[in-house]
Amino acid sequence: MVHVIDKVAWLKVQDGRILSTRSRGKDTYYVPGGKREPGESDVQTLVREIAEELAVDIAAETAVHAGTYEAQAHGHAEGVLVRMTCYTADHVGTPTASSEIEEVRWLGYADRDRVSPVDRIIFADLHASGRLC
Repeated sequence: MVHVIDKVAWLKVQDGRILSTRSRGKDTYYVPGGKREPGESDVQTLVREIAEELAVDIAAETAVHAGTYEAQAHGHAEGVLVRMTCYTADHVGTPTASSEIEEVRWLGYADRDRVSPVDRIIFADLHASGRLC
């Protein structure tokens, strides 16, 4: 049986690099975002998770679906997939590590070996479209 982890993520690409985060005690980077709480919409999840992780306010009305990606969940048993529903959106504030986040870093396509399997798919997609260098 396949188990799917439902996540929503913020794709913040600037100058050919993507904003990525690393949780405390981990060595893998992830596109910022997280799991939906019961009854939350994608955009509500996005706003809450990014405020918690990066201490910035997402302008909900500017959120645009940028793609949905699925891959083996990093650090989980075979058959556990993560489905990452990604959005671009404007924000207010400077992304700063907070909550469980230890580091915020701008990564390029060459850094794809430092990210989770689903993020590698996102990196490849952004690179193919010319947005990620």
